[in-house]
Amino acid sequence: MQERLADLLASEGVDATALTKRVRAVHAGKRRLELKSFQVLAEATLERKQLHVTHYNRGRNETTVRDISPQQLVHYRDNWYVDAWCHKRERLQSFSIDAITQCEKLDKPAKEINQKAIQEQMQSGYGIFGGEARYWAKLKFTPERARWVQAEEWHPDQKSTLHTDGSYTLEVPYSDARELLGDVLRFGADVEVLAPKSLRSSAMEALRLALGRYNA
Repeated sequence: MQERLADLLASEGVDATALTKRVRAVHAGKRRLELKSFQVLAEATLERKQLHVTHYNRGRNETTVRDISPQQLVHYRDNWYVDAWCHKRERLQSFSIDAITQCEKLDKPAKEINQKAIQEQMQSGYGIFGGEARYWAKLKFTPERARWVQAEEWHPDQKSTLHTDGSYTLEVPYSDARELLGDVLRFGADVEVLAPKSLRSSAMEALRLALGRYNA
């Protein structure tokens, strides 16, 4: 692929070597990925085969073994995921590929899921967490931070309002608050969660615990 790209650039009179010297890609938060596992998983996805995988759940600190039918590969925030039908849970799930410690391609056809159903299930909520969106988060940013945030797309269906004082209100749908909460907290005092009450309470509790570490 690199050779093909170099040929395409050369046909346009662009020196690929010079281009690589003038373009810098910064990877922040990229997790280590076992290439062999990725290759097997990618092959099974394209060949429409089931996989027998060992998966480590970081949130629950537990390892499970299951069979999955891979539907699509997802590259998100510099990391790779696979959206798959889990035969153990009998539902669509998103798996971080770097958390799949072992995988074996099975001689079984993958269960086919309608693409529209995959999109509705895996892409309607916020971020990488699947599930149909059930809530709407309402966030208010200070005028200083609004200058950046108003140019960002957090979700294709987001709603926004730029107020006369320069502050900015952003509304996004979500099903699982974990990633959304992490993104909100990185703005510190420049954002306030207005709704729903459950998300506001979670943000307040996270900030209280963080402050407690410093007070200690």
